[in-house]
This record gives sequence, C-alpha cells and structure tokens, in this order.
Amino acid sequence: MERYVSAAEALLREVADAYAPAVLASSLGAEDMVLFDLISRNRLRIDAFTLDTGRLPQETHDLLQLTRQRYAVPITVYAPDSADIEAYIAAHGPNGFYDSLELRQECCRLRKLKPLQRALEGKRAWITGQRRAQSPTRRDLPLHERDNDNHLEKFNPLAEWSDEVVWAYIRRCQVPHNALHAKGYPSIGCAPCTRAIAPGEDIRAGRWWWENPELRECGLHPRRARHG
Repeated sequence: MERYVSAAEALLREVADAYAPAVLASSLGAEDMVLFDLISRNRLRIDAFTLDTGRLPQETHDLLQLTRQRYAVPITVYAPDSADIEAYIAAHGPNGFYDSLELRQECCRLRKLKPLQRALEGKRAWITGQRRAQSPTRRDLPLHERDNDNHLEKFNPLAEWSDEVVWAYIRRCQVPHNALHAKGYPSIGCAPCTRAIAPGEDIRAGRWWWENPELRECGLHPRRARHG
C-alpha cells in the first residue's frame, strides 16, 4: 500500500503547487474520503466541493457533516437551479429518469453537470476519486487528463488503486466513510438511482442498474478527454 500512498501524495503536491487554484470534486464516496485525508494530512492548499443533487441519501448528508467536523479542508456545497428541477418534474414527473436513457441523462445534467460548471469556474485543475477498477467505462482511466469541456486539467490520483488498497487505507487511518458501504453499497449516488449489489457484481453495478453497463455514467466524467 505504501507505494500507492506515496504516489498519490506526490501527485497531489504537484497539483497544489503547479495547478493552483485546484479543487477536489467529492461525492463523499470511499475514494473521496481517502483524498480528503491525504490532502488534510499533507496540509495541501486544495479546497473541495460536493454536489447536493436534492436526492442524496440521509447517510451521505450525515457524512458531509462529519467530514466538515473532522477535516480542515473547506467544502463548498453546490445545488441545482430550482427552476430547472421544477420544469423537469412538471414535464416528466419526479422519477422520469427511469423512463429512458435520455431523461436520466437530462436529470443528471440538471442536478450534476450544471452545478459542476459553477464549481469549476476560475479553477485550473480538479481532482477526482475515480479508479480503473470501478467499472468498464473507467478501464483506461489516466492519472492526468485534459478536461476539454471545462477547459482545465483533471487528475485522478487513485486511478491505480484497488478496492483492497482503498479500504486498507481507510482502516489504517480511521477515515470516516458512508454508513451505506457496510450495507452493500460500494458506489453511492442519488438514492433512487443507487442500490446494493450482490456478491460478484461489478462495484458500480448498483448505479443506474436498469441501464447498459457501458452507459452507466452521469456525464461528469466523459471518456473522451486526452491523457496528460
């Protein structure tokens, strides 16, 4: 585990020094909590944000409160535009995202992508907790890529980490994490779009489980960015 931790710390230091202002995009998943811990332990000048979509589980809100108390890393919360959500619900109902891929992607665009754009304004780089082992859509995930949509650099310091390394770090450093992880939820998003997984399933199988696995992304991380 030590080589993974050292490599992630080195990349985070590089981002803090060479790409300021940089920011951690956190969904408060296990990987993001590892990054909070690494940033805090190394006293790096990297702020953080999270997207409150309006449909998050209570356990995620509980973890956000605990994270604010535990770490000195500033966390800004971004929410969707209320007019956007009102219009979507009026046209498609509160759960219209189940009806088609297009409506699900539109829901993600309103609740995640538009707030993300506000969160990244004025930044030179953003950091994510994505890993190659998470899903088929992330098999070729680089450590550094260019985010052409948002016109800044993007870093994935834990890209090479396995599930075992992530949880070994969490146990060793007593990192707080979402209570849903212990209930079979390795990947946690909005409550109506996330379920527990069965033994042997892909760790992101519980996200948008009614869709083709090759399409299970919300659009925050399109895989067409160039490698750095």
